[in-house]
Amino acid sequence: MRDKKNNDFLKSNKLKENGLTYDDYASLDDDNRYELVGGHLELLSPAPTVIHQLVSSEMHKIITASCELNYITLYAPIDVILSSTEVRQPDLVLVDRQRMSILSKRGIEGAPDLVIEILSPSTIKRDKLDKLKTYAFYQIPEYWIVDPEVGILEAYTLNQKRYQLTNIFQGTELVTSPTITCVSFTMDAIMKNIPKLQ
Repeated sequence: MRDKKNNDFLKSNKLKENGLTYDDYASLDDDNRYELVGGHLELLSPAPTVIHQLVSSEMHKIITASCELNYITLYAPIDVILSSTEVRQPDLVLVDRQRMSILSKRGIEGAPDLVIEILSPSTIKRDKLDKLKTYAFYQIPEYWIVDPEVGILEAYTLNQKRYQLTNIFQGTELVTSPTITCVSFTMDAIMKNIPKLQ
């Protein structure tokens, strides 16, 4: 998913289309958002929908309200630098305050404690297939995928270097985490604040 600006950047800077590093990624100077995936640039487009952003905002508020003493909660765009050739931008990220050493001016350098992706029509395959493998490979303990169209949250927990779907939360079921004990909310509490848009 490379666009003309991306190709022009690569040509003008005499960069190969593969084997790119964080430094190449950080030197991009256009209005697009990218992820660095195994040394390849992937364009993040189109922009997230309004529903996506509203769900992200509600989740950020509700998680921060109960977890602020123990966790830093950040939201996109934020670089999660997993290696010199792998940089992702999850929708929401939690980092234990006892692990704040992984926060830097560049972004989050290493595996956060939880990443959350909120599905959009253009990101379903990327979030459910590609990122599932990547986040497991880099040993992120938990990965949540939220589907705003139906108001469900799929919770994946790392088990022997692979994710296992441990629960699907919907409606008034209490969303909990085996490792982040401060988490306590329902998807109803999130979705009730999302207006029906035309």
